[in-house]
Amino acid sequence: MKKHVNIPIFIPHLGCPNDCVFCNQRTISGVKEFHWESVIPIIEGALATVDPGTETELAFFGGSFTGIDRDLMINLLSVANGYLKQGRITSIRCSTRPDYINTEILDILKEYGVDTIELGLQSVSDGVLISSRRGHTFADEAIACALIKSSGFRLGGQMMIGLPGAGIEDEIATAEFIASVGADEARIYPTIVFRDTELCHMAAQGVYKPLALDDAVARSAKAFGILTKAGVRVLRIGLCDSENLHSSDTYYAGPNHAAMGELVIGEYYYSLISDSLSRQAIGSGARLHIYAPMGHLSKVIGQNKKNKIRLLQEFGISDVRVSESSDIPVFSVLIEAEERK
Repeated sequence: MKKHVNIPIFIPHLGCPNDCVFCNQRTISGVKEFHWESVIPIIEGALATVDPGTETELAFFGGSFTGIDRDLMINLLSVANGYLKQGRITSIRCSTRPDYINTEILDILKEYGVDTIELGLQSVSDGVLISSRRGHTFADEAIACALIKSSGFRLGGQMMIGLPGAGIEDEIATAEFIASVGADEARIYPTIVFRDTELCHMAAQGVYKPLALDDAVARSAKAFGILTKAGVRVLRIGLCDSENLHSSDTYYAGPNHAAMGELVIGEYYYSLISDSLSRQAIGSGARLHIYAPMGHLSKVIGQNKKNKIRLLQEFGISDVRVSESSDIPVFSVLIEAEERK
């Protein structure tokens, strides 16, 4: 498999007239302002570090790309398309809002060679969307997804965990929707409270209660399982770690962890193991040998051996051994149990 590299161009808040309660793109991306003259130096600087043969994708992130000034959008696409035609990049993607998708916009994106469109599909619940001040409805999400897929683009869905008014049922429904519309990939973002947002004010007033880390991990693992079993590739779980996510000047509250993806995937593996043990009615005192996919040993064991410890405590297992096997598909396990005699 070829190595894949993204070259991100962040466009914080440009094109987005809406202020979602959770949003502070300047903090999330670490980019406070957009400067046109910096675009080509960023691309050239990144390309200088890319090994030959690498699949290199140019990605417009951080705002509502299809809602920015039309001339600016086309200028940016022209630059990207130039690199695409030269063979210096292999693909182009952008992220945007569902209500900024229509046939005219899709025609423009196709003309300039965009392959993948990521949509903010934070929730399918209109109540949650209203509480989060998203400024669009679930109907807008459904229409946009259908248009994108029927136009031949790859579709990515970005969902959130723990939004105001959201319960796990809403998040399960959102993951199921993303899978049902034929999304190719997804991102799962547990909600973090940043300063200088409405959500921060809500949390300070006690109107909103951020999720505890364990709750965020468990709920994210449910969504991850639904997407993974449906064949939707989960690109990221949690925000990209940076100083902005840990500084008291920017971070206020919420499930902020540098290894959120590792925790969530570990939780998912534990659910697979525990479900299998329950179905097989493995008795107390049994010894287990769990076979993990190659490269996933630490995730199956769990951070700080959490999963092994839980198996010993919750199922009364006497011993757990975990090893890798090339015969085990990713995100599955094989369990051999030796019952106590």
